[in-house]
This record gives sequence, C-alpha cells and structure tokens, in this order.
Amino acid sequence: MKSILIQWIISAASLLIVAHILPGFQVESIGTALFAAIIIGLINATIGLFLKIITIPISILTFGIFLLVINGLMLMLASSLISGFHVAGFWTAFFAALILAIVSTILRSLLGAK
Repeated sequence: MKSILIQWIISAASLLIVAHILPGFQVESIGTALFAAIIIGLINATIGLFLKIITIPISILTFGIFLLVINGLMLMLASSLISGFHVAGFWTAFFAALILAIVSTILRSLLGAK
C-alpha cells in the first residue's frame, strides 16, 4: 500500500514538473495533478495495456518509440476527461509522455521507489 501511495505522489509530481517544462501541457493545481495521476493510471492499466499488447509488433520495429505514441494518446484521453488538465495537441502529448517517463524515473531513483 505504501508503494502505491509513493508511486501516486511521484506521478502527480511528475505531471506538475512537466507542466512547468513543456508549453501546452497544463495542470491547474496539485489537486488536479493528484486526480490526473489516478485517472492516467487507470487508463494505462486498461485501454493503454490493451493497445500496448496489440501493437507489440510495431513497438518492436520502432524499438519502443511507438509506446510514446500510445502514452501520448492516453494523456490526450485523460485531458479530455479531467477539468484543469490540458494537453494542447498530439506533439505536446508525445513529448509530455517522453518527459514524464524521464522525470518519473529520476524521481523514483532519488526516492528509492520501485
């Protein structure tokens, strides 16, 4: 349970950091970031997982870069569902997915989270 809470906080913090780095990626508040982290996690665990499974061949051919497309699309979906969370377009979502992966990895490493 503790690791889930830590991962949730890391995800929310990552969203806030990306919002400060990337134009067109907006998170209005800490509360919005916490809520968005939950929704994005649920989307990735359901729709995202399904899409990642059916696109394994193209992901292999692109050395995993296509996963950024899927993650970007999941961010765009979350943006359409959450008030106060806005992704300006596909390329913003694509680069947000990339930066989120990097920031989350760094935060997990710094905090010793799994």
